[in-house]
Amino acid sequence: MIHWLKRFYFLGIGLFLALPLIVVAGVSVNAKQTLAFPPQGFSLGWYGEIFTNPEWRAALVASVVLATTSAALAVLIALPLSWFLWRRIAPWANIFQVLGIAPFTLPPVITALGLLTFWATTGFYGQPWTAVIGHAIFFVTLPLVTLSLGFSAIDRSFVEAAATMGANDRTIFRTIVLPLILPYLVSGYAFAFVLSLNEYIVAYMTVGFTLETLPIKIFNALRYGYTPTMASVTVLFVFIAALIFSLVARFGDLPKLLGAMASDEP
Repeated sequence: MIHWLKRFYFLGIGLFLALPLIVVAGVSVNAKQTLAFPPQGFSLGWYGEIFTNPEWRAALVASVVLATTSAALAVLIALPLSWFLWRRIAPWANIFQVLGIAPFTLPPVITALGLLTFWATTGFYGQPWTAVIGHAIFFVTLPLVTLSLGFSAIDRSFVEAAATMGANDRTIFRTIVLPLILPYLVSGYAFAFVLSLNEYIVAYMTVGFTLETLPIKIFNALRYGYTPTMASVTVLFVFIAALIFSLVARFGDLPKLLGAMASDEP
């Protein structure tokens, strides 16, 4: 009896958490141009609207380009920083770790306001590349954490043995360290990519309407009414996130990448 009660309890929690997505998914297949739920008829045309409508397609391309480049830049920042922290070259190295984590721990509006002030002061406000740098700074915490976990899992005796045999730092990094941390590097990139794809505040405060990503496009479209295309974009975002995280879980240790360390007990 208790076993079945537990099942119904967790099933109820899962259903409660899934209800918003169920409603949005239902709205996205409305045959009519309305946000009514239950859906009035069935049509997948609103999903096609994302790719066929020039405005929605341009916003999709802008979002993908921004997420791809900013996630790559975040990894490029986090990789040498995590390598530096792992080697503990200086006693004050932890200061850089705090600086790397700080942007993500602050409320997004605070980080966005700081970036807005900086770019406005330097005269670069509104340039599309400032959004790339802004997202890279905001999401650098994700690859920094995953790469730090990857470095902590490396057996230092491998590095010491290679150094004893005459390998320099560059050779050690290329032949030993990089292959071992590659899954953590890819997962850090994936996490930064997904969150950058969905981020609105930093992008809007950095470039305004100069670069219209999908989240910004949704908010802009709200001024002219509601269409199921907005709901279909949301479902598309959820699908992309679920797909990427499923791939990370399939080819990597997702609990460990999220910071859960395995128990030493058998």
